[in-house]
Amino acid sequence: MAGQQIQITKNRVVPLEKVRNIGIIAHIDAGKTTTTERILFDTGKTYKLGNIDDGTTVTDWMDQEKERGITIVSAAITTFWRDHRINIIDTPGHIDFTAEVERSLRVLDGAIMVFDGRTGVEAQSETVWHQADRHNVPRICSFNKLNLVGGDFYGSLESVRKRLSPNVAPIQLPIGNEHDLRGTVDLITKKAYVYADEEKNKLKEVPIPEEMREQVEKYRQELIEKVAEFDDKALEKYVNGEELTEEDIKRAIRAGTVQGKFFPVLGGDNRTVTVQFLLDAVVDYLPSPLDLPPAKGINPKTNQEEERYPRNDEPFSALLFKTQADPHVGRLSYLRIYSGKLHSGTTVYNATRNTNERIGRLLLMHANKREGIEEAFAGEIVAAIGLNESKTGDTLCDKEHPIVFESIKFPEPVISLAIEPKTKADQEKLSKALSRLSEEDPTFRTKIDQETGQTIIAGMGELHLEVLVERMRREFGVSVNVGKPQVAYRETVTQTATGEGKYIRQTGGRGQYGHCLLRVEPKERGTGFEFVSEIRGAAIPANFIPAIEKGVVEAMEKGIIAGYPVTDVKVVVYDGSYHEVDSSDMAFKIAGSIAFQEAFKKAQPTILEPIMKIEVSTPEEFLGQVIGDLSGKRAQILGTETRGQMKVVSALIPLASVRGYATIIRSLTQGRGSFFMELSHYDEVPKNIQEELILSSQKSNSVEKKKT
Repeated sequence: MAGQQIQITKNRVVPLEKVRNIGIIAHIDAGKTTTTERILFDTGKTYKLGNIDDGTTVTDWMDQEKERGITIVSAAITTFWRDHRINIIDTPGHIDFTAEVERSLRVLDGAIMVFDGRTGVEAQSETVWHQADRHNVPRICSFNKLNLVGGDFYGSLESVRKRLSPNVAPIQLPIGNEHDLRGTVDLITKKAYVYADEEKNKLKEVPIPEEMREQVEKYRQELIEKVAEFDDKALEKYVNGEELTEEDIKRAIRAGTVQGKFFPVLGGDNRTVTVQFLLDAVVDYLPSPLDLPPAKGINPKTNQEEERYPRNDEPFSALLFKTQADPHVGRLSYLRIYSGKLHSGTTVYNATRNTNERIGRLLLMHANKREGIEEAFAGEIVAAIGLNESKTGDTLCDKEHPIVFESIKFPEPVISLAIEPKTKADQEKLSKALSRLSEEDPTFRTKIDQETGQTIIAGMGELHLEVLVERMRREFGVSVNVGKPQVAYRETVTQTATGEGKYIRQTGGRGQYGHCLLRVEPKERGTGFEFVSEIRGAAIPANFIPAIEKGVVEAMEKGIIAGYPVTDVKVVVYDGSYHEVDSSDMAFKIAGSIAFQEAFKKAQPTILEPIMKIEVSTPEEFLGQVIGDLSGKRAQILGTETRGQMKVVSALIPLASVRGYATIIRSLTQGRGSFFMELSHYDEVPKNIQEELILSSQKSNSVEKKKT
């Protein structure tokens, strides 16, 4: 496979082993986008450094990203370093946009994990680290902002070892700290560099500072101890007490990193002059497509597992990991090609949906700029125009050699709100806008409330929905009135119970007959819905079982006790009867719905609410007020710790208690506090609040019935 060629642009050819598909991931405000900008500047991709505050960064190109100073959508861009092609995806750091991180990590070969060097591991750092673990993405760590007040390289290193993985070790040590940060020591070469001329991107080699010599030896030895086991030659030398060469150490670091068992650490301020070390580490230690196991999937014809190697002579296969509505070219479909070639104008097979699609044009993406190409190859990330039926998570392939790769799993929405168009003209455009945005973002859901006729949108948080409503206005010209955010409650059962559903109608001629007995059982939190048939013999013909399940599912969607969707239940159909002439799918569907509702009401139903993990950062003088406020909101305080100059309170808190919390925390801390929140789990709502929710639902239903 060595020497496999990929055409990059018109006359540029790069061997596949010199391709790096990487993401930049981090907690919000750790410095991902700034790092990306400096990489692009240092590699000659841009000629002027973009600035987040000025809204001039390449990858934060949306108006809302510029205005808010945050990344909302992942952006793909390609650059070159040391004759290597580096495809970079800059991802959001805010938990509300976690879908962008999830789908990016699904298709990437490696990642740069950026940490704020003043605080080390933060809440979203843990989330994206575990996402990368789940997708087996090798990564290198970069401690940023060490030049600012509170910069603490060694404290940050300890926090990563304690909270994320013990298998991290620095390959560099910073010279100086905070405003005195002036260079770095390379532990592999034992060379020291200080900033000579930052404007000209120049470093000057100097002797290792005398006060750091002991420290350098200590961390260099620790590095060798951690990585020697990943390379046989290095291990043999280490065991025999021989000195390892630079080549030995680099080879061992690369082997451990590619296996996902070791994570090298670099530290500095990611100024352009030091980001070169980061680029060197990407090239030296992160994998090419050839370094990773072949992509595995299921052949839909044989149901057997198959593999696809990153070779141009393999059958074509790719995963569609993102769709985007573009005002100029329509729908853009982002593809990671795992094997074979793809030509513009050809027809491909969507093995997920069993349909054919025609590729209109192929594009290389540079954030919001595009470059047309005629052909794409194994190992590339490209965008396609012309795919109408294919959606995020679908597999595209050669029809003669079908394969379905594992799709992408996204979290369920936790908050919703009602919207309604302001004018009739807006009404006509609204459905198109919602359809497009739902295609782009799998964590964004929409539905029509059958009782009220309102459109309900649901997402990962208040900021998520706020951004989407604003996108409707700007990109689709749709103005809407917005209701108050509503928590995504769920209903479930706590005991096992049975119910009987019988639907009999005789209105002349052929009648309707459906009869079934169901058993409802509780399941573990987060395991969802399961339907099982225990029918033996001819009590109910097999062809009517799917209709019973459909009736159950429809009843679950509407909710039983308070109108909230049902989750975490197992439903078993175990008996019933049928009529040879009068039985129909419709009759059994209605019978299934009746039986489920009866069983559900007898199975000690309860209401679940989303419980959020929240971390509040505050100056110490406001710590008491913050804890007191959280305690008054039904929060379970997990602990406090010091990160840099701030105190951080960790807690579990019901989502219903923290709506509008951004305003509250600003008020409590004179604008100096901040918070991060993500879904932890669902748990039972206290009985008194359950009663209020049920009563509110009954009143709402009563009002709607009077209207009709």
